[in-house]
Amino acid sequence: MGFAAVDVTETTGAGPGSDRRTSPRFTSLIRAAKLVCGKGEFVCVVRDVSAKGVGLRCFHSMPSDPAMALELQNGESFEIERVRGEGHEASFRFTGDGVAVERLVRETWLYPRRPLRLNLAIPIVLRTLAGPIAAVTENMSQQGCRVETALPLAIAQPLVIESPHLPAIRAKVRWRLGSHGGLVFDDTFSLRDFAVHTAKLQNPALMAGRAG
Repeated sequence: MGFAAVDVTETTGAGPGSDRRTSPRFTSLIRAAKLVCGKGEFVCVVRDVSAKGVGLRCFHSMPSDPAMALELQNGESFEIERVRGEGHEASFRFTGDGVAVERLVRETWLYPRRPLRLNLAIPIVLRTLAGPIAAVTENMSQQGCRVETALPLAIAQPLVIESPHLPAIRAKVRWRLGSHGGLVFDDTFSLRDFAVHTAKLQNPALMAGRAG
């Protein structure tokens, strides 16, 4: 998911000899990220950011934990504290002395952006031509998941992922290492559907409009 940023620079101080400083603020920033808290990992969208804080929106009620971590798609993580919010949106402050805004806005990251992954352990069944295989997810993205299986998989093997908590998903095996494998979905999730399904798995109260 891309982003658009508008750079609004505020200047304080006026007149000859005054101390003039600039404080950049960015708005209209749209970027997928994840909130990590005691109740799980949840998809969110970064709406705006400054050196001191960030505005976030979820696709469900916001988790109620006072302290959380915001993790970007490149793996960078920032500790945040909730300041205020209602419904699907909330404002947070960065703990400590704040952060350099460029770390969240510019493409000057130490690591490239990657698909947003949630660390989820979900019991599933892999339906294959040879029969069902029990498995557990280790992480999941919109495009695929990493699994641990009771039996080894074959590279490029087609299968269907089944779970009471998810719709049936057609996928193929992309890689295998012992009992671990990477599956790529034939049909990817939209960001909204991915957020909703994974929130239901971890904290159904959030989907009922209650703070969880």
